[in-house]
Amino acid sequence: MFDPEITTLAIEVLTICRDRGLSVATVESCTGGLVSGALTAIPGSSDVVNGGLVTYSNAAKTALAGVDATLIDSYGAVSEPVARAMAEGGRAMLKADLAVAITGVAGPGGGSAAKPVGLVHFGYASTAMTTHRERRFGDQGREEIRRLSVIEALDMLKQAALSHR
Repeated sequence: MFDPEITTLAIEVLTICRDRGLSVATVESCTGGLVSGALTAIPGSSDVVNGGLVTYSNAAKTALAGVDATLIDSYGAVSEPVARAMAEGGRAMLKADLAVAITGVAGPGGGSAAKPVGLVHFGYASTAMTTHRERRFGDQGREEIRRLSVIEALDMLKQAALSHR
C-alpha cells in the first residue's frame, strides 16, 4: 500500500521507539491519516502507536486536538502556531511521549500567494519540547505533496525519537 521509502521509515520509527520505550501519536490534516496508516501497516505497531487524529476541518482541530480557535482565526489553519498546537494537543489527548502534526495545502486548489499549494507545516511535541518545520514542496500534485509530507513527518518522528532522553 505504501511505497518502500515510507515503509522503511515507518519501520525505523517503530524500532527506535520500541527500543526506547516511547509511544507515538499523530495529528493530521492534509495527509488525512496517512502517517498513522503507514505506522499501523507494520505488524506489532500497537505497542508504540497510541493513536492518530484526523483533524481535517478547523472544528476538528479544536474539538479533537484542543487547538485554540483564536490561533486558527489569527494565523490560519496552515501555520506554525497551529501545527505546534496540534502536536501538543494530540500528544496530550492521546497520552503519547511523541506526537507529530501536519497541516498544509495539498491542492490542487486552496492556495494563495501567502500560502501556496505545497506549503506544509509540521509540528512535533514531546514531554520536553515542541518544534516546527515548514516545507514548500511546490505544486507537484496532491498525491506527491501528501507522499512527501508523510516522509517528512516520519523523518521528524525518527529524529525526535533518536534524540529523546
